[in-house]
Amino acid sequence: MAAEQPRGGLRALVAKRWRGWLRAIHRDVGYLAVGLTLIYAVSGLAINHINDWDPNFKSYERERVIAPISADVPDDAAIAAARTALGVGTPRSTYRAGDEIHLEYDYKKFVIYGDTGTVIEQGRQPRFLLRVANWLHYNRGKRAWTYIADGYAVLLLYLAISGLFMIKGRNGLRWRGAILLTLGISVPIGYVSWSGGPQAANRAAQKKAEQAEREAGAAAPDAEPAGEVAPSGAGGDATEEEGGDEFARPPVRRAPPVDAMMPTVDAMTPPSP
Repeated sequence: MAAEQPRGGLRALVAKRWRGWLRAIHRDVGYLAVGLTLIYAVSGLAINHINDWDPNFKSYERERVIAPISADVPDDAAIAAARTALGVGTPRSTYRAGDEIHLEYDYKKFVIYGDTGTVIEQGRQPRFLLRVANWLHYNRGKRAWTYIADGYAVLLLYLAISGLFMIKGRNGLRWRGAILLTLGISVPIGYVSWSGGPQAANRAAQKKAEQAEREAGAAAPDAEPAGEVAPSGAGGDATEEEGGDEFARPPVRRAPPVDAMMPTVDAMTPPSP
Protein backbone atom coordinates (compact mmCIF):
# COMPACT_ATOMS: atom_id res chain seq x y z
CA MET A 1 0.00 0.00 0.00
CA ALA A 2 1.43 3.33 -1.07
CA ALA A 3 2.38 5.88 1.60
CA GLU A 4 -0.24 8.51 2.22
CA GLN A 5 0.72 11.93 0.80
CA PRO A 6 0.49 14.97 3.13
CA ARG A 7 -2.57 17.03 2.51
CA GLY A 8 -2.14 20.57 1.24
CA GLY A 9 1.44 20.11 0.09
CA LEU A 10 3.80 23.11 0.36
CA ARG A 11 1.08 25.54 1.44
CA ALA A 12 0.19 23.44 4.45
CA LEU A 13 3.88 23.08 5.34
CA VAL A 14 4.44 26.85 5.23
CA ALA A 15 1.29 27.51 7.27
CA LYS A 16 2.56 25.09 9.91
CA ARG A 17 6.23 26.06 10.01
CA TRP A 18 6.38 29.78 9.10
CA ARG A 19 6.49 30.99 12.69
CA GLY A 20 9.42 28.72 13.50
CA TRP A 21 11.30 29.89 10.43
CA LEU A 22 10.55 33.49 11.40
CA ARG A 23 12.06 32.96 14.86
CA ALA A 24 15.13 31.24 13.43
CA ILE A 25 15.83 34.04 10.95
CA HIS A 26 15.14 36.64 13.65
CA ARG A 27 17.71 34.96 15.88
CA ASP A 28 20.40 34.88 13.16
CA VAL A 29 19.75 38.47 12.09
CA GLY A 30 19.99 39.55 15.73
CA TYR A 31 23.42 37.93 16.05
CA LEU A 32 24.49 39.55 12.79
CA ALA A 33 23.38 43.02 13.92
CA VAL A 34 24.99 42.95 17.38
CA GLY A 35 28.24 44.63 16.29
CA LEU A 36 26.59 47.49 14.41
CA THR A 37 24.00 47.92 17.16
CA LEU A 38 26.72 48.38 19.77
CA ILE A 39 28.50 50.94 17.57
CA TYR A 40 25.39 53.01 16.92
CA ALA A 41 24.09 52.72 20.49
CA VAL A 42 27.36 53.73 22.21
CA SER A 43 28.11 56.55 19.78
CA GLY A 44 24.50 57.72 19.98
CA LEU A 45 24.75 58.07 23.76
CA ALA A 46 28.03 59.95 23.40
CA ILE A 47 26.79 62.33 20.70
CA ASN A 48 23.49 62.94 22.49
CA HIS A 49 25.41 64.68 25.32
CA ILE A 50 27.80 66.63 23.11
CA ASN A 51 27.02 69.86 25.00
CA ASP A 52 28.39 68.34 28.21
CA TRP A 53 31.65 66.88 26.91
CA ASP A 54 33.76 66.20 23.82
CA PRO A 55 32.80 62.67 22.69
CA ASN A 56 35.76 62.38 20.32
CA PHE A 57 38.77 63.77 22.20
CA LYS A 58 40.03 64.31 25.74
CA SER A 59 42.16 67.38 26.46
CA TYR A 60 45.35 67.40 28.48
CA GLU A 61 48.07 69.80 29.63
CA ARG A 62 51.61 68.84 30.60
CA GLU A 63 54.62 70.73 31.83
CA ARG A 64 58.30 69.90 31.50
CA VAL A 65 61.67 71.65 31.58
CA ILE A 66 64.42 71.72 28.93
CA ALA A 67 67.66 73.63 28.64
CA PRO A 68 67.09 77.40 28.44
CA ILE A 69 67.25 79.02 25.00
CA SER A 70 68.60 82.55 24.96
CA ALA A 71 66.64 85.30 23.22
CA ASP A 72 69.82 86.20 21.29
CA VAL A 73 69.73 82.89 19.41
CA PRO A 74 68.33 83.30 15.86
CA ASP A 75 64.76 82.10 15.31
CA ASP A 76 65.61 79.10 13.12
CA ALA A 77 68.31 77.91 15.50
CA ALA A 78 66.06 78.41 18.54
CA ILE A 79 63.19 76.44 16.94
CA ALA A 80 65.58 73.64 15.91
CA ALA A 81 67.00 73.48 19.44
CA ALA A 82 63.50 73.29 20.94
CA ARG A 83 62.47 70.50 18.58
CA THR A 84 65.60 68.52 19.36
CA ALA A 85 65.09 68.90 23.11
CA LEU A 86 61.43 67.85 22.87
CA GLY A 87 62.04 65.04 20.38
CA VAL A 88 59.24 66.10 18.03
CA GLY A 89 58.96 66.27 14.26
CA THR A 90 58.28 69.09 11.85
CA PRO A 91 55.52 71.34 13.21
CA ARG A 92 52.61 72.60 11.18
CA SER A 93 53.46 76.20 12.13
CA THR A 94 55.98 78.03 14.31
CA TYR A 95 56.01 81.41 16.01
CA ARG A 96 58.51 83.24 18.19
CA ALA A 97 57.92 86.37 20.25
CA GLY A 98 60.76 87.45 22.51
CA ASP A 99 61.80 84.48 24.62
CA GLU A 100 58.64 82.47 23.75
CA ILE A 101 58.67 79.79 21.09
CA HIS A 102 55.39 78.28 19.80
CA LEU A 103 55.25 74.95 17.97
CA GLU A 104 51.86 73.80 16.66
CA TYR A 105 50.93 70.30 15.47
CA ASP A 106 47.64 68.70 14.44
CA TYR A 107 46.53 67.62 17.92
CA LYS A 108 48.94 69.46 20.23
CA LYS A 109 51.03 72.59 20.64
CA PHE A 110 54.10 73.57 22.67
CA VAL A 111 54.91 76.89 24.30
CA ILE A 112 58.57 77.13 25.29
CA TYR A 113 59.75 79.89 27.61
CA GLY A 114 63.37 80.27 26.61
CA ASP A 115 64.62 82.12 29.68
CA THR A 116 63.62 79.33 32.08
CA GLY A 117 63.29 76.36 29.71
CA THR A 118 59.74 75.70 30.88
CA VAL A 119 57.60 73.90 28.31
CA ILE A 120 53.79 73.84 28.36
CA GLU A 121 52.24 71.14 26.17
CA GLN A 122 48.53 71.35 25.41
CA GLY A 123 46.68 68.91 23.21
CA ARG A 124 43.94 66.35 22.82
CA GLN A 125 43.89 62.58 22.39
CA PRO A 126 41.24 60.51 20.60
CA ARG A 127 38.96 58.61 22.97
CA PHE A 128 39.32 54.87 22.75
CA LEU A 129 36.59 53.30 20.56
CA LEU A 130 34.35 56.38 20.72
CA ARG A 131 36.36 58.30 18.13
CA VAL A 132 35.94 55.48 15.59
CA ALA A 133 32.32 54.76 16.56
CA ASN A 134 31.36 58.42 16.14
CA TRP A 135 33.22 58.54 12.83
CA LEU A 136 31.12 55.64 11.59
CA HIS A 137 27.91 57.06 13.08
CA TYR A 138 28.43 60.36 11.25
CA ASN A 139 29.03 58.41 8.01
CA ARG A 140 32.44 59.97 7.42
CA GLY A 141 33.29 56.98 5.24
CA LYS A 142 30.86 58.33 2.64
CA ARG A 143 29.64 56.02 -0.15
CA ALA A 144 31.02 52.68 1.07
CA TRP A 145 29.67 53.02 4.60
CA THR A 146 26.36 54.35 3.27
CA TYR A 147 25.61 50.94 1.75
CA ILE A 148 26.54 49.19 5.00
CA ALA A 149 24.35 51.56 7.02
CA ASP A 150 21.44 51.00 4.61
CA GLY A 151 21.82 47.24 5.01
CA TYR A 152 21.86 47.60 8.78
CA ALA A 153 18.67 49.68 8.62
CA VAL A 154 17.00 46.90 6.63
CA LEU A 155 18.06 44.37 9.28
CA LEU A 156 16.57 46.54 12.01
CA LEU A 157 13.32 46.77 10.08
CA TYR A 158 13.19 43.00 9.82
CA LEU A 159 13.88 42.59 13.54
CA ALA A 160 11.12 45.06 14.39
CA ILE A 161 8.50 43.59 12.07
CA SER A 162 9.31 39.93 12.63
CA GLY A 163 9.25 40.47 16.39
CA LEU A 164 5.54 41.31 16.14
CA PHE A 165 4.64 37.82 14.91
CA MET A 166 7.10 35.55 16.68
CA ILE A 167 4.72 34.62 19.50
CA LYS A 168 1.02 33.92 19.23
CA GLY A 169 -1.77 34.00 21.75
CA ARG A 170 -2.10 36.27 24.78
CA ASN A 171 1.64 37.02 24.85
CA GLY A 172 1.48 38.18 21.24
CA LEU A 173 -0.50 40.84 19.47
CA ARG A 174 -3.77 39.63 20.98
CA TRP A 175 -2.98 41.06 24.41
CA ARG A 176 0.45 41.67 25.94
CA GLY A 177 2.21 42.43 22.68
CA ALA A 178 -0.48 44.90 21.63
CA ILE A 179 -0.16 46.80 24.92
CA LEU A 180 3.62 47.05 24.68
CA LEU A 181 3.40 48.02 21.01
CA THR A 182 0.99 50.83 21.85
CA LEU A 183 3.23 52.09 24.65
CA GLY A 184 6.26 52.08 22.38
CA ILE A 185 4.51 54.03 19.62
CA SER A 186 2.99 56.50 22.07
CA VAL A 187 6.41 57.64 23.36
CA PRO A 188 7.54 59.53 20.21
CA ILE A 189 3.98 60.69 19.44
CA GLY A 190 3.51 61.99 22.99
CA TYR A 191 6.86 63.77 23.01
CA VAL A 192 6.18 65.52 19.70
CA SER A 193 2.79 66.65 20.99
CA TRP A 194 4.26 67.87 24.29
CA SER A 195 7.31 69.65 22.84
CA GLY A 196 5.49 71.23 19.90
CA GLY A 197 7.40 69.45 17.16
CA PRO A 198 9.99 70.82 14.71
CA GLN A 199 8.29 74.25 14.46
CA ALA A 200 8.14 74.86 18.22
CA ALA A 201 11.20 77.12 18.24
CA ASN A 202 9.89 79.22 15.34
CA ARG A 203 6.50 79.61 16.97
CA ALA A 204 8.09 80.63 20.28
CA ALA A 205 10.25 83.24 18.55
CA GLN A 206 7.25 84.63 16.66
CA LYS A 207 5.20 84.81 19.87
CA LYS A 208 8.01 86.63 21.64
CA ALA A 209 8.31 89.13 18.80
CA GLU A 210 4.55 89.77 18.83
CA GLN A 211 4.60 90.32 22.60
CA ALA A 212 7.48 92.79 22.29
CA GLU A 213 5.57 94.63 19.57
CA ARG A 214 2.46 94.86 21.76
CA GLU A 215 4.50 96.18 24.70
CA ALA A 216 6.11 98.78 22.47
CA GLY A 217 2.69 99.87 21.18
CA ALA A 218 1.34 100.17 24.73
CA ALA A 219 4.26 102.37 25.79
CA ALA A 220 4.05 104.63 22.71
CA PRO A 221 1.25 107.01 23.99
CA ASP A 222 3.33 107.91 27.06
CA ALA A 223 6.21 109.18 24.93
CA GLU A 224 6.49 112.79 23.78
CA PRO A 225 5.14 113.51 20.32
CA ALA A 226 7.85 113.59 17.73
CA GLY A 227 8.86 117.00 16.35
CA GLU A 228 7.74 119.03 19.42
CA VAL A 229 10.25 121.80 20.14
CA ALA A 230 10.77 123.21 23.58
CA PRO A 231 9.94 126.93 23.87
CA SER A 232 12.89 129.23 23.48
CA GLY A 233 13.85 132.19 25.65
CA ALA A 234 13.72 135.87 24.81
CA GLY A 235 16.91 135.65 22.83
CA GLY A 236 15.55 132.81 20.72
CA ASP A 237 17.77 130.06 22.30
CA ALA A 238 16.86 127.97 25.34
CA THR A 239 19.47 128.00 28.06
CA GLU A 240 20.27 125.26 30.55
CA GLU A 241 18.58 127.24 33.34
CA GLU A 242 15.38 127.30 31.31
CA GLY A 243 15.47 123.53 30.83
CA GLY A 244 16.68 123.63 27.22
CA ASP A 245 19.03 121.14 25.61
CA GLU A 246 22.30 122.58 24.41
CA PHE A 247 22.50 119.88 21.73
CA ALA A 248 18.95 120.37 20.48
CA ARG A 249 18.39 121.48 16.92
CA PRO A 250 17.64 125.23 16.80
CA PRO A 251 14.16 126.29 15.65
CA VAL A 252 13.64 126.71 11.93
CA ARG A 253 14.05 130.28 10.75
CA ARG A 254 11.52 131.09 8.08
CA ALA A 255 12.71 133.09 5.11
CA PRO A 256 11.11 136.52 4.70
CA PRO A 257 8.41 136.88 2.06
CA VAL A 258 9.55 137.37 -1.48
CA ASP A 259 7.65 140.69 -1.70
CA ALA A 260 9.64 142.12 1.18
CA MET A 261 12.94 141.19 -0.42
CA MET A 262 12.21 142.44 -3.97
CA PRO A 263 12.16 146.21 -4.49
CA THR A 264 8.97 147.64 -5.84
CA VAL A 265 8.64 149.27 -9.23
CA ASP A 266 8.37 152.72 -7.67
CA ALA A 267 11.60 152.20 -5.78
CA MET A 268 13.40 151.14 -8.95
CA THR A 269 12.13 154.12 -11.00
CA PRO A 270 14.49 157.10 -10.79
CA PRO A 271 12.92 160.41 -9.77
CA SER A 272 11.89 162.65 -12.56
CA PRO A 273 13.86 165.88 -12.97
